[in-house]
Amino acid sequence: MKKTLLSVTLWALCVNAHALTLIHAGSIIDGEAAKPVREATLVLDGNRIQGIEKGYRAPAEGDTVIDWRDGTLMPGFIDMHTHLTFQGSKDSYLEPYTLNPADVALRGVMYGKRTLNAGFTTVRDLGDAGLGSIALRNAINKGWVQGPRIFTAGTSIGTTGGHADKTNGRNQELVGDPGPKEGVINGPADAYKAVRQRYKDGSDLIKITATGGVLSVAKSGENPQFTDEELKAIVAAAKDYGFKVAVHAHGKEGMKRAILAGVNTIEHGTYMDEELFPLMKKHNVALVPTLLAGEFVADKAKIDGYFPEVVRPKAAAIGPKIQGTFAKAYKAGVTIAFGTDAGVYEHGRNGREFTLMVDAGMPPMAAIQSATSVAARVLGQSDLGTLKAGMLADVTGVKGNPLENIALLEAVDLVIKDGTRVK
Repeated sequence: MKKTLLSVTLWALCVNAHALTLIHAGSIIDGEAAKPVREATLVLDGNRIQGIEKGYRAPAEGDTVIDWRDGTLMPGFIDMHTHLTFQGSKDSYLEPYTLNPADVALRGVMYGKRTLNAGFTTVRDLGDAGLGSIALRNAINKGWVQGPRIFTAGTSIGTTGGHADKTNGRNQELVGDPGPKEGVINGPADAYKAVRQRYKDGSDLIKITATGGVLSVAKSGENPQFTDEELKAIVAAAKDYGFKVAVHAHGKEGMKRAILAGVNTIEHGTYMDEELFPLMKKHNVALVPTLLAGEFVADKAKIDGYFPEVVRPKAAAIGPKIQGTFAKAYKAGVTIAFGTDAGVYEHGRNGREFTLMVDAGMPPMAAIQSATSVAARVLGQSDLGTLKAGMLADVTGVKGNPLENIALLEAVDLVIKDGTRVK
């Protein structure tokens, strides 16, 4: 009797160990192929993808079946430009005086969950305050809270008075003299120290602000803010520590210096032009366009009192231009990696970026690939971005066909991260 019970128990354990999740899908966009697979089964084995099979595979005992025959499956989306511990509002400029680092980190849990529910299972976080994004990344990785997989830059690196100098516009008695530890540099030696501090903090990559920006309390939104020597030092130090370098840039000269220094991505790229497009391609630099942030700030610039007066004209001028520059860059063959600047607008609306990209002339399939296989390649993550055997089981699904109606991606219906269904 005991032997029989033992045999049954071992059999049950064996069955459970090999139980699969079968998703019967009307259409599967794998993230790479030019056309979707129709009427197929996506097979998940734990947190990995076993493969795609044509037809609807019958389940074995213990298997889980998800009926998605009236919908489309895609890889989990990747947003290459977010700020999960921040969300802009007319009151956000006061938050450094009203919120503690713990408040910021805990609020980030809410924003992370909203992002995951929007279908974005992986994000790059490009600049925070108080290292909240690093704490959030660690908490998610440990299973303490639910959110997207995060690759974070921690504190951005800028120059004195530059876009990443968080003391801009503050009372002089509160400004102090921020340095490399706080992400403010002046000279190559400071640049090395700032990169090494990001390594010490636990960052995954480096984010620099090569030009002025829209939301900083400073006059220029496009002037170059690093010397060639400072940029070369940042890139050299980043390579020593295995970091990629993401570059906030609106103005042309700042972008050109950064590209020639050897960075990996240009964020926003507002005043990029025909001279820089071939330079981007030659140096294998991707553009992360953030069209949704441009739309948002342009809209809010129309509202009296929403932005500080020094910010308002920058938002009105730069916001509307981003989409047009993106369209030209795409036509010129520049690599486009999906990114939204989430946190400038409300978290969870990331999917609207797809609509704006398609409105600007990018085909729906190319837009989806920019947020899947292309983003994964630019991020340097070989097990993300496609629905292929051996890849991590990150899946997003909608009812209907996003190739016919891209706006479906603004509100996804199914989200699986690391093999676990979260929506």
